[in-house]
Amino acid sequence: MPKKQKYPHLLNSKWTSQKKIDGWRHFRVINRKNQSKWVYAEMVAACDPKVRFWINAQLLKDRSQWEAGWLSLQEMHGGD
Repeated sequence: MPKKQKYPHLLNSKWTSQKKIDGWRHFRVINRKNQSKWVYAEMVAACDPKVRFWINAQLLKDRSQWEAGWLSLQEMHGGD
């Protein structure tokens, strides 16, 4: 039986950063790579394709840094 892939739905997933990164909060995963026991995601800003970086996919689970989907500031902070 093949080994279960970690983060199978990572590609093309959308994320909102709690803090602005290069002026942006909304990102999409455009690439992934496995390196040793770690999985990395290449993130690109939704509004500026020049803003891109690699992140350890494990960090996306940290709700103090990232939220799944593209959320407004109001949604992130529990507003109406």
